[in-house]
Amino acid sequence: MADTIFDLVVLGGGPAGYTCAIRASQYGLKAALIDANDRLGGTCLLWGCIPTKSMLFSAELWDHLKHADRYGIEVTPPKLNWKGVLARKDDVISRHVKGLDFLMKKNKINAIKGYGRLTGPAKDGVHTIEVKTADGKTDTIKAKKVVLATGSDARMLPGYEADTTILTNYEILKIDEAPKSLVVVGSGAVGVEFASIFKSFGAEVTILEALPRMVPAEDEDVGKELLRLFKKRGIDVHLSAKVDKFEKNKDGVLVHFTKSDGTGETKQAEKVLVAVGRAPRTYDVGLDKVKITPDRGFIVTNEWMETTEPGIYAIGDIVAGLPQLAHVGSMAGLVVAARIAGKFAKPVNRTRIPGCTYCDPQIASVGLTEAQAKEKGFQVKVGKFPFVGNSKATILDAHDGFVKVVSDAKHGEILGVHVIGTTATEIIAEAVTAIELEATIEEMMFTIHAHPTVAEALLDGFSSVEGMAVNV
Repeated sequence: MADTIFDLVVLGGGPAGYTCAIRASQYGLKAALIDANDRLGGTCLLWGCIPTKSMLFSAELWDHLKHADRYGIEVTPPKLNWKGVLARKDDVISRHVKGLDFLMKKNKINAIKGYGRLTGPAKDGVHTIEVKTADGKTDTIKAKKVVLATGSDARMLPGYEADTTILTNYEILKIDEAPKSLVVVGSGAVGVEFASIFKSFGAEVTILEALPRMVPAEDEDVGKELLRLFKKRGIDVHLSAKVDKFEKNKDGVLVHFTKSDGTGETKQAEKVLVAVGRAPRTYDVGLDKVKITPDRGFIVTNEWMETTEPGIYAIGDIVAGLPQLAHVGSMAGLVVAARIAGKFAKPVNRTRIPGCTYCDPQIASVGLTEAQAKEKGFQVKVGKFPFVGNSKATILDAHDGFVKVVSDAKHGEILGVHVIGTTATEIIAEAVTAIELEATIEEMMFTIHAHPTVAEALLDGFSSVEGMAVNV
């Protein structure tokens, strides 16, 4: 393979990497994909988005079964089969891993199992990648363009390492039994999703968040509502809390922390989940061999995902300033493939990226929060519609939450949409489209929504900006 010159070689087989390689092949380019794992899919498929959402669906079904009589269904008392939950999660992963293997063959992509490193700048327009394969052998791959898509690792609190008791998102997916008690450090997407899962399965759950509100990246009203609803579910939440130390014992871990009022407290739990963000995996890819200086490990790119080294691109979790979301990495991969192929492309607009959190209730948002819009100098006009006024939410027995719309009062342009409630992660697509097309409140007020649907809440949400929501 050392004699073959590919049009592009992608380092990393997660959503960003495999999407880029597939689209490049569709454009007629000869692509290679290098990944060190024994299976393609990256963190998202193997240890992140997909397995977590599988477990969340099991938790949702479990919650429904516990109250089946409410829906006119009589069942014997349900019994949780934890091994069955894990088996279904693994089956979902396996199906999609096989799907990726098929797509590599279908698109004639050379999928290489090994660890790839940059060896230096291009020579005569050709880059050389060193690949160390699983059997310890070393090979070289040549390509006109290189795309770095090496992903990220879960961060751990200083002084600790992940094990069978102190967990990250990786270890918690493999525990033999559902814990009876869990302390979650961090209330971002990973933290609140696992808190939601294990609360549904009967665990005593405590969340420790260093910042003064939950899901800090979301609109403040969403964070307040999630706090209220998590407390309603019986989840103990401490905001502005500082973790002092973990002390392992025969019963699990004794967590020492300082509360917001400065007083110290301890919490005993079987397991601790550390969910404090993710670190870019750029420490051993050969950046020192080229003109790329990482910023706290992240790679700085221009709008077309080009790095400071000619011919080398970066996409996904390693890019400075981009949210570490699978769909962002995938879109960046599509953009890069189009640019390399000389086809039409639009750069990733960082203000039009949907964020989704799959806890119960779900959270989804796009665009500016109310605070961000005010900081940018907009004359802000806000509307809010509660799901209690939505008939489909009544059918689903899911009245909690709301749709919040942030708009520019002067021109009526939609600046942001923030949803907390049932199927929020599905209906947010409409809001993304509206913002992408620079729709106004007035235009969306006269856009027909099917009835009965949860998405109708968006129609009332847009209308509420003008104080004209019909169903409340």
